[in-house]
Amino acid sequence: MCPVDQRTRLLEAALFAAPRPLALDELAVLDADATEDDWRRALGELRDHYEAEGHGVELGEVAGGWQITTLPIFAEAIERAAFAARPAKLSAAALEVLAIVAYRQPVGRAEIEDIRGVSCGGVLRMLQERGLLDVAGRSEGLGRPILYATTPLFLELVGLPELSDLPRTDELAVALRPPQSPEP
Repeated sequence: MCPVDQRTRLLEAALFAAPRPLALDELAVLDADATEDDWRRALGELRDHYEAEGHGVELGEVAGGWQITTLPIFAEAIERAAFAARPAKLSAAALEVLAIVAYRQPVGRAEIEDIRGVSCGGVLRMLQERGLLDVAGRSEGLGRPILYATTPLFLELVGLPELSDLPRTDELAVALRPPQSPEP
């Protein structure tokens, strides 16, 4: 394969140095002469380079931006070696709240509590502090309660480009159904 061009090398350096996925519009500060199409070509060239040369990383679209990530086949070994920085684990309650917000956003605390059957103020605060949830506005209802939504960091952690890539709820129902034992 021929060497990649200078803009592609600049893109690779920026993605390598960035602690989060970079959106196309953010790349404009790297080269004022480059258009969005130039950056798309550079992204394609970098992705093709990684695939053709057999690298241990790939270029992926995550959380509305682009990021260099480890190939999935190496994830277990990297995890076992503890090279990668791991975010603190979330409790079952936090995961429940995140799932509710992800599928129903923007959603208020009262609706989340109705679904879960327990108070969730502390969990909402913790998820906001970790940058996984943010205030999306206020409801028009009585008292104008706060509405919550997920953040780009949430998408980054679950490895999805957009919320529309979440599994459909009917797919989840099938996946979570307990296995049926064969009849004798």
